[in-house]
Amino acid sequence: MRFRTFAVAGLIAMASGTGAMPAGAKQSVISDFGAITSVEGAGERPDRSLRYRVLFSVTKAAATPDKINPSLEKVARFLNLLGADGVRPAPGDVVVIVHGPATPIVVDDAAYAKTTGNSMNPNLALIGALTRAGVSVRVCSQALVGNKIAPATVDKVVHVDVSALTTMASLQLRGWALIPD
Repeated sequence: MRFRTFAVAGLIAMASGTGAMPAGAKQSVISDFGAITSVEGAGERPDRSLRYRVLFSVTKAAATPDKINPSLEKVARFLNLLGADGVRPAPGDVVVIVHGPATPIVVDDAAYAKTTGNSMNPNLALIGALTRAGVSVRVCSQALVGNKIAPATVDKVVHVDVSALTTMASLQLRGWALIPD
């Protein structure tokens, strides 16, 4: 009950402009994923004068194949946190590179079922929402080979890079900040 009271009070504060989010802030960039909570007095807010060029390395699989990958959800949370303060990275300035045990999260439902035994890939809706928000979602071709995944089964909005290693090195050298999972 206490949590519900706090949540309702926070929503009222945000709606009235008295909460931690600035007036006129955009609430949600990715509405169905990456939920955030306003915290009164929280510091180090997103800076509108900065260009947010961020690279997320997604390597860990979800606890079970019927769950959304938590590292992928973190990307949505990041966008929603920025968006709450009216900050929107330019298209392509947020990059996700998927590799390692997380690799199957980028394949179509049929390949996901074959790889994991789960009839549908719960990550595809989130990947679609991220790409519509301007995120570049990529997968390591070496990880595809290592996980015995045919490149033709990769979802159409996901780009296949030669390797996560070279993508991470290249983007960091060009100024992207790396956020590992």
